[in-house]
Amino acid sequence: MNKLDTETRSRILHMLYEGQSIRAITRIMGMSKNTIAKLLVDAGKACAEYHDQNVRYVQSGRIQCDEIWSFTYAKAKNVKDAKSAPEGAGDTWTWTALDADSKLIVSYLVGGRDTEYGSAFMEDVASRLASRAQLTSDGHRAYLEAVEGAFGADDYAMLFKLYGAAPKDGVSVRFSSGDCVGLKKTPITGNPDAAYISTSYVERQNLTMRMHMRRFTRLTNAFSKKVENHAYAVALHFMYYNFVRIHKTLRMSPAMAAGISDRLWEMKDIVALVEAAEAKQPAIRGPYKAKGQISN
Repeated sequence: MNKLDTETRSRILHMLYEGQSIRAITRIMGMSKNTIAKLLVDAGKACAEYHDQNVRYVQSGRIQCDEIWSFTYAKAKNVKDAKSAPEGAGDTWTWTALDADSKLIVSYLVGGRDTEYGSAFMEDVASRLASRAQLTSDGHRAYLEAVEGAFGADDYAMLFKLYGAAPKDGVSVRFSSGDCVGLKKTPITGNPDAAYISTSYVERQNLTMRMHMRRFTRLTNAFSKKVENHAYAVALHFMYYNFVRIHKTLRMSPAMAAGISDRLWEMKDIVALVEAAEAKQPAIRGPYKAKGQISN
């Protein structure tokens, strides 16, 4: 199999980040779907490993947490009737923790929305911070035990949104909630500053995810077929968002603002991570054949 050059890989990964589907990229690039999918997997693995090793000792005063919904293969209510549904099919949640100052995604986790995933997520968040920070989440109950186990008595608050009646006109009643009519800020532990009890930045990040990842686009058939590939797409997205993309307000990447990187990355730098991972893998050779031997 011919190896893709750096420029071609960069173009493909850029299109994936900008929301192009794998099938659309195969038509544009004239390549097989398996080639594009394999590059996504390889890039996702390399990005996840780099994030795990290097996004550490983050100096942050305020962390905002949220979860965003998507689904794999079929929605949870349809999994039992789906044909050959793989393991992990159904609702898929992506937990995110964002530094309110640098806009850096400090931690993320793809999986369920229960307390077990919440605890694993919050422990990972705590392990990446250099010092105590004020934490804000929505009112999801799984956070209560998870935050206490990971952060103890640190400053933590929940933000509850109060909604009015849902609209009753046609389509909007199905896909829209009622208007937000108020907020309730509830301190849970410590002494959080009420002025900074907010989830606005991390919720805005949810929109960025839906705009840049086809797998999160609602009311389309662009959902993930495997939860593993979903996680790899998320890893690629956050690597690009943290290191390559210039934040409009900050005028630099979140990684630069957080002091994690001293320069603005390019997509070629992400490709370099993929190539470095490939170089570590042992060469796979076929069975030895004596001269003149013909295989069956």
